[in-house]
Amino acid sequence: MLLVIIITVLALPLNAQILTLQQCIDTAQVHNKNLQIGMNNKALSVQKSKEAKAGLIPKITAITEYKYYTEMPTQLMPLSAFNGPVGKFKETQFGVPHNINANLQLTMPLYNSQIFGAIKTTEIAEELTELQYQKTEEQIFFEISNLYYNAQILNQQLFFIDTNIINTSKLLENIKLLKDQLMVKATDVSKVQLQLEQLNTQREIINSKYEQVMNALKFTMGIPIIQNIQIEQNISFQKSNEYASSVTVDVRITEVQNRLLLNELRTLKRSRIPTLSLFGTYGNTGYGYDEKPNDFLKFYPVGFVGVQLTSTLFNGTITKRKINQKKIEIQNSEIQMNLITEQNTMLIGNAKRQKIVAYKSTETTLEQIKLAKAIYEQTSLQQHEGTATLTDVLLADNSIREAQQAYLSAIIDYLKADLELKKLTGNIGSITIKR
Repeated sequence: MLLVIIITVLALPLNAQILTLQQCIDTAQVHNKNLQIGMNNKALSVQKSKEAKAGLIPKITAITEYKYYTEMPTQLMPLSAFNGPVGKFKETQFGVPHNINANLQLTMPLYNSQIFGAIKTTEIAEELTELQYQKTEEQIFFEISNLYYNAQILNQQLFFIDTNIINTSKLLENIKLLKDQLMVKATDVSKVQLQLEQLNTQREIINSKYEQVMNALKFTMGIPIIQNIQIEQNISFQKSNEYASSVTVDVRITEVQNRLLLNELRTLKRSRIPTLSLFGTYGNTGYGYDEKPNDFLKFYPVGFVGVQLTSTLFNGTITKRKINQKKIEIQNSEIQMNLITEQNTMLIGNAKRQKIVAYKSTETTLEQIKLAKAIYEQTSLQQHEGTATLTDVLLADNSIREAQQAYLSAIIDYLKADLELKKLTGNIGSITIKR
């Protein structure tokens, strides 16, 4: 059954753009600051992944060094090398004062479990960042939808208040005429005037709330607060079908976080495996002597390649303690995953029940509004005929307002329950207004 509330179009600011809910969401996808930060975080995670993979690329380093010896290094020469006694040494100095080295050094990991672990970690972290962006996106959609619905409800309240002000103003005119004819007391006029003033005050309050909600909507959309926009005046909703449940972003985030912890645990265990790397150096070594007539500067090539195997034999059980900590974190992650799933199931059931009750309330209260209006019109006629008192008219008018407020409350409950159900079932991205 389609329920449609036709709301009187309020006076719109000049050049105000009327936006649908979907247009508000589309605008937020472009201008919302939190989504822009999320996009930057996605780009950042891609760069971190590339950085980790760059650890496998050979590294080349250029090293240039110059040394001037003010005192030449002293060496001890065994005298036995010159047929002298064994165990006797002679101090001697070798070398030249000027030493120059210019080398290129190459290092390349052949196997390093930490590098491979870091690559896998950044790949999983990239998935996690994407899911976190989706979560932010869903939250923005939820906030915009909630604000949009609130603004429409406040518009409806203004419409009801304006209608009540018109009716009360007519009643006040009639009561004044009756007072002039000495058919009612002055206190009766005061009662109606008080009610009219209360309605005007209530209208100012609701209008202020509407402006606040619209400012919050524009802020969430990422557009300037001073920009003039309006929302659709018609609230259209229908009893929706069951939403197909899918894995929510929260559950997927927990699953990826669990994979991240498992990968960190594997990396810790593999840190005990030796690392193997290739290294090499090629360059020139120069020697110089600056005392004439024997001064010279000569360069000699030097180069070598090799492999290096590095293994940690004992690090004070630090790795063992880190492994134990990571296992506990994994247990907590699995418990958290089950907790989120169970909580989501419970909340879905609650939202479905609230949605059913709220929809029935909208049907009931809509009929109550029609009945209250009919009673008010009949009571007003009877008051003119002298068969009903002013108190009866005011009570009938109050019944209309109570029915209107109950109807709006039912609509709010329905829209919020429907919105929450979309979020819990992973359908928040399918937000549209049905017409």
